[in-house]
Amino acid sequence: MSAPLRSAVIVDAVRTPVAKGKPTGAYASVHPVDLHAHVLRTLVERTGLDPAAVDDVITGTVGQVGEQSGNTARWAVLAAGFPESVPAVTVDRQCGSSQQALHFAAQGVMSGAYDIAIASGVESMSHIPIGSQTLGRDFVGTEVADRYPSGLIPQGISAELIAQKWGLSRTQLDAFSAQSHHRAAQAHDHGLFAAELAPVKVTREDGSVHEVFDDETVRPGTSVETLAGLRLAFKDDYWAQRFPDLDFLVTAGNSSPVNDGAAALLVTSEEAAARLGLTPRARLHAFAVTGDDPVMMLTGIIPATAKVLARAGLSIGDIDAFEVNEAFASVVLAWLAETGADPAKVNVNGGALSIGHPLGASGARLTTTLLSVLEQRGGRYGMQVMCEAGGLANATVFERL
Repeated sequence: MSAPLRSAVIVDAVRTPVAKGKPTGAYASVHPVDLHAHVLRTLVERTGLDPAAVDDVITGTVGQVGEQSGNTARWAVLAAGFPESVPAVTVDRQCGSSQQALHFAAQGVMSGAYDIAIASGVESMSHIPIGSQTLGRDFVGTEVADRYPSGLIPQGISAELIAQKWGLSRTQLDAFSAQSHHRAAQAHDHGLFAAELAPVKVTREDGSVHEVFDDETVRPGTSVETLAGLRLAFKDDYWAQRFPDLDFLVTAGNSSPVNDGAAALLVTSEEAAARLGLTPRARLHAFAVTGDDPVMMLTGIIPATAKVLARAGLSIGDIDAFEVNEAFASVVLAWLAETGADPAKVNVNGGALSIGHPLGASGARLTTTLLSVLEQRGGRYGMQVMCEAGGLANATVFERL
């Protein structure tokens, strides 16, 4: 007879401020291993945990090439000063990589394989631009191409198809994006991110030290009117010919930017937390992953939401706060239309359209922010969903303790 599963809890969560993922961004001179090491080190310092007690560090990273190659998690563990005995592994479920890392960490704790694990994520898009890991090669092969003879498409075109299918207008997309910036700016102004942020000291080329305290891509003055003036990001002759009925609406303003950032979560069993005198912040109540149409691609969050709620034994109305990754405004608006979730509970401190989307770090960043929101609002249940390339999605339900 097998032993019952244990509960997995999150003791603490921390993230860097998110920077522009460009040569002009705040972290452009920071190696991604060092950026990642910063949140790992901060996490154990905040909790007082002896890092030697960590059974595994599971890290999400998408661009696993160049400075983020070679199992980047291992090097971050060593850079953070953890004992050499602490193992680490890097996983890739595209934008949901660190949310999947959290699932793996929780599963390890629940099964008894781990007592203490860290789930983390890092992405330096200033060092490793999006798509670099493909090296310009065909990464799907001939049989996938045969299965989808019309051809797969980039995420931006998927976002356009979603806007078309759900009858969304350019004004709706831009209004949602402007709201994201206003909410994030207000959260910063009211100190609502203060407890989750680990400011980063950056040494410039001239030797001076600059400390990054705030997310770099939040624009408080964003308006529907200014966004309306931006050019279309994905319309060209090829896509217009392939999709002649498509009314192109997606711009850089209603899409997430490219970013650098890192985040980390300490996951333990309830027994380990009690033994170490640690106070858990939340329990992982349920989690799910699902696949969906790889052409529409970003709609997997809709079936993933249904799946995780069924596993949790909850309805959409039972959830007090949602983090739905804002890869594109159309994705979240379609999800809202399908699920009937209360928009006032969704991304209340802003989302990726404003805060940013450092790919592999975004899942852990969303969790870090969601725990803050639950505590700030006194909510019990929080849910996080993440759309992912290839038509995948992760969903997680947390219970605040």
